[in-house]
Amino acid sequence: MTRRFTRAELEGFRDAEVPDLLPPDGRVRLLFVGINPGLWTAATQTHFAHPGNRFYPALHRAGILPGPVDPAAGLDDAQRKTLLRRGLGITNLVRRATARADELTASELREGGARLRALVRRAPPVVVAVAGITAYRTAFGERRAVVGRQPEDLEGAQLWVVPNPSGLNAHETVDTLATAYARAARAAGVLPA
Repeated sequence: MTRRFTRAELEGFRDAEVPDLLPPDGRVRLLFVGINPGLWTAATQTHFAHPGNRFYPALHRAGILPGPVDPAAGLDDAQRKTLLRRGLGITNLVRRATARADELTASELREGGARLRALVRRAPPVVVAVAGITAYRTAFGERRAVVGRQPEDLEGAQLWVVPNPSGLNAHETVDTLATAYARAARAAGVLPA
């Protein structure tokens, strides 16, 4: 059941961090990279947890997850294990929680790009999928980048930029997100080619 928070309760999670969701053995096929945790995500300690976020519905629609997930309630242990068994990992460019991604500085995003490179070197996934073209462009200095497979790999992993699943991204639907996420998942071997 979806938990409800007051605005004041959520504000109490500003600047909190959410740990990466990575398997203990470090074997990740597809690493999704958010921009930074939102306040709801920090409150539930579940990535992409805001009730308006379409990340988990898109993963389900794409066939990456076998069933629906209500992240706003917080993922339970079984759901986390399902993600990890499927070879999925989740991290963020910037660790600190904010109400909106536009509260981040360009410097924070660039530092996050360097942190992501180090993470990928330590536990190399097959595919890294950064969710958000604007944040990707800033973090990696690629001003002309477009959504999709990038021409350069990231520390040996295929690099993809996929649309941001935030409800604030009105250009995308669950269906268009599912299509983009499925492409990255097929490249990672999470879905059949």
